[in-house]
Amino acid sequence: MPEQGSVLFSFSVSPDPILIISLFLYIRIKPCDFDYLKIIGKGSFGKVLLARHKESTKYYAVKVLQKKIIMKKKEQKHIMAERSVLMKNIKHPFLVGLHYSFQTTDKLYFVLDYVNGGELFYHLQRERIFLEPRARFYAAEIASALGYLHSLHIVYRDLKPENILLDSQGHIVLTDFGLCKEGVEANGTTTTFCGTPEYLAPEVLQKQAYDRTVDWWCLGSVLYEMLYGLPPFYSRNTAEMYNNILHKSPVLKPNVSNSGRELLEGLLQKDRTKRLGVKDDFLELKYHSFFSPINWEDLMAKKITPPFIPSVSGPTDLRHFDPEFTHLPVSSSLCTETLTAVTSSVKEAAGAFPGFSYGPPADHHFM
Repeated sequence: MPEQGSVLFSFSVSPDPILIISLFLYIRIKPCDFDYLKIIGKGSFGKVLLARHKESTKYYAVKVLQKKIIMKKKEQKHIMAERSVLMKNIKHPFLVGLHYSFQTTDKLYFVLDYVNGGELFYHLQRERIFLEPRARFYAAEIASALGYLHSLHIVYRDLKPENILLDSQGHIVLTDFGLCKEGVEANGTTTTFCGTPEYLAPEVLQKQAYDRTVDWWCLGSVLYEMLYGLPPFYSRNTAEMYNNILHKSPVLKPNVSNSGRELLEGLLQKDRTKRLGVKDDFLELKYHSFFSPINWEDLMAKKITPPFIPSVSGPTDLRHFDPEFTHLPVSSSLCTETLTAVTSSVKEAAGAFPGFSYGPPADHHFM
């Protein structure tokens, strides 16, 4: 009998070479190499689970996506872009790392760093605002991560507190690269309308071409929210909020330092050609007076003690995750996939993500 979780084939038609290649390209790893312990997040295409690799006993966040839903919504490009960006993150301390990606006939799997200090959003909700030194520390780590992506000609496009996690030491980990746009050169622009309403830049709202400075606008919005408790143009009425983004100036109350208010004005500049970061990108932020207390070398080496350390007793401590997810039952189907016939739709799904599978060199197996 084959090992449970391996994929069985009984071809009623001659096998398609793409199907064979895509399913067996990276055969060393499969869904049943993991114990799936808890659901820790959900999205439009699937869920994220806390999983333990059986052999190494290491913990990972495994993102499991349904091919059918991705194809129905014509989102293959975004998923392949996410995988491509994840593979380039390896060298940055504040971006989530990809260990493996693999696929079965109907699902895609990303095996990612497991980060359990909670979303920045969760901590901000609890504390309402952060004091300036803490907000500065987070903004500096986020800015360095965005600057790194920009150096690879990637625009992140979806910065918001829900996509910013804290690790167990209290450092920032930027996650969710599904909306990243690759290939945007220093002076390049793109036009896709995407993002989250509260953090949309005016040029995106107006469906104009935009560039990497869209990320600096979003950082301004997140920094404003950390310091003042709400996004800068927030309204419960979305139409009113969009009007505020396009026409109102951000209200900068004096409980924030002059350099903090000056930075927010520079980042929340409605005209992207005058926005902070338009000329020298991250360097313009790095040398701004607001960040003068930051030693950037120490920051990148994680030598600065984070201002807040999340209370977590170990990898299975899920107190910083939403119980709405962690209370959900884990599906047993993650490890019992059996394919008895290859239908045309299964063939299409299997061949729709060529080159998706990825694993590090053999000597790095589950480092």
